[in-house]
Amino acid sequence: MKLPSLFLFFFLTAAALAQPSLPRAPGARIVTISPPNSRGNEPGIAVNPRNPKQVVAVYQSATVAYSTDGGETFALAELPPVPGWRGGGDVSTTFDNKGHVYLSTLHFDRLGTASYWAHNAGRNGIFVRRSLDGGKTWEKDAATVKVFQGNEPEIQWEDMPRIFADTAPKSPHAGNLYCGWIEWQLDKSIILFARSTDQGKTFSAPIRISTHAGLPRDDNGGLVGFVGVVGADGTIYAIWNDGNTITFTTSHDGGKTFAPSKAVIDVAPPYFGGAGGIPGVSRAMGFPQIGVDAREGKAGGTLYVAWSDFRNGDVDVFISTSTDHGKTWSQALRVNSDTVHDGKDQFFQWMAVDPITGVAYVQFYDRRDDPANRKTWFTLARSTDGGKTFTNYAWTDTPFESQQAFLGDYTWLTAYDNKVYGVWTETLPPPPPDPSVPARGGRGGAGGTAVRVGMADFTGLK
Repeated sequence: MKLPSLFLFFFLTAAALAQPSLPRAPGARIVTISPPNSRGNEPGIAVNPRNPKQVVAVYQSATVAYSTDGGETFALAELPPVPGWRGGGDVSTTFDNKGHVYLSTLHFDRLGTASYWAHNAGRNGIFVRRSLDGGKTWEKDAATVKVFQGNEPEIQWEDMPRIFADTAPKSPHAGNLYCGWIEWQLDKSIILFARSTDQGKTFSAPIRISTHAGLPRDDNGGLVGFVGVVGADGTIYAIWNDGNTITFTTSHDGGKTFAPSKAVIDVAPPYFGGAGGIPGVSRAMGFPQIGVDAREGKAGGTLYVAWSDFRNGDVDVFISTSTDHGKTWSQALRVNSDTVHDGKDQFFQWMAVDPITGVAYVQFYDRRDDPANRKTWFTLARSTDGGKTFTNYAWTDTPFESQQAFLGDYTWLTAYDNKVYGVWTETLPPPPPDPSVPARGGRGGAGGTAVRVGMADFTGLK
């Protein structure tokens, strides 16, 4: 059948608009790891440095997907519950230097009111579980990092734990596990830190590593978004947002003590909600990530910090680097390569540095190809020159569009030996209306969410 010319014009135009303008990431492949009709979000991902074919992706509520073929396929693991606790969220995962994988989860009975966590809040706690076979099976016992029973006179709330490991071959602390998180107190927020030297069986008593305290709520004024990494010599580098700054600290003794934390980079507020929100997204966090060139012989290698903010009106992704152990930092470099002030948002970035090649990668949601700033693709950026320039690649070729969806507060990214693994959340279109159910007006039913894992392979590409 011959299409009318006008119809053909609109058909081809729509098809062109549905395609990203960026070159496709080499070897790009996308796998959906969440079951149909689920609502997973806030994922994490890690690759085994002793066996890179093993990749583990996690998302809330406390779900583990494992791969034994380098991310080609995934299966869901049976995860034993933490006795006496429901589900679990704010998940993060890491492999240690022996190839064991760990899962950190936050558990609670109930939050307080919608506007203030401490009013009628219940018990809460952070737990860590271990797998010895690449995430397929998990030990029944969970290590307790910190727990509140909910009846304390001055209840506190643990939030957003991040687990990471020292896998550097020449580190004097190789094998250590580390966990950092936010603690909301009645009058302030602080960053706490604990370590394990026995492969996650027990954790040390938490220590406070934030010199300056934030406000007791997470809407622009609290401390938020702890992330830590380990250098080639075992140095721990950690960051978080404190108001309109990124705060930085280090430890040189395996996490026993930390230097006084200090603000190193000025940013716009990290929480994009209200009038400063992103259309179609209920809220978005732009808190930072830190990475380090941890190759052998690169002790004190280049440090990278990535974040997103709206200093340019629309939201962009930025990076700053340090070549002197974090004493000084470069001016912010814009990572996304679309035109400045084009009214298109790039948000929910995550950053990783390949420990074998030293190449830096940043991923983010990207709306550069939608004039209405609604349709969202996923982009991977790559720097081979120490963060001076970035090449942008399309990771997805089909956009999604959300209607005030909760995508979570973060995505996650990891890289190993030129292979890159990212994980993120996309919204699904709402189901078609059921003619047997009377219409109630409004915009119709909400769609679910899907957790995607993206792979890219830069082997042989300079």
